[in-house]
Amino acid sequence: MPLTVGQMMEAANAAVERIDTIKAKELIGQGALLLDVRDAVELQQTGRAQGAHHIPRGMLEFRADDALKSHDPELCKDRAIVLYCAAGGRAALAGKLLKDMGYEKVYNIGGLPDWVNGGGEVT
Repeated sequence: MPLTVGQMMEAANAAVERIDTIKAKELIGQGALLLDVRDAVELQQTGRAQGAHHIPRGMLEFRADDALKSHDPELCKDRAIVLYCAAGGRAALAGKLLKDMGYEKVYNIGGLPDWVNGGGEVT
C-alpha cells in the first residue's frame, strides 16, 4: 500500500525528537552539527543559522553515505545532528532518513523561524 505524506510525516515525527533552540545550542556547544537542509535559493533569500552547515534535502542520502565519494565528512554517525528547514517538515523527513542510515543522535528544531524566535542568530 502506498504511503501518504501524512503517514511519512507521522513516522518521521515519531522517530526524530523535536527540540527547542536552547537545547539545540546546548548540543551544538557539545559538538553537534547544525544542519540546514533547505534549498540554496532559500539560503540566499533568508540566510542561515549562524554556524550551520548546508546540505540540501535532495542530496542528503549521497552526502550521508560514507561509502560514497560524495560523502560529507561533517556527517559522522557518532556525532549529534541538529536539523532545520523552513518549517520543520523536511527536517523531520531528513532526520528519519539519517536514522534509517544509522545515525542515532538526530534532532529537529523545526524551521529557521523557530531558531530565530528562540534567540538563534542568522548570517
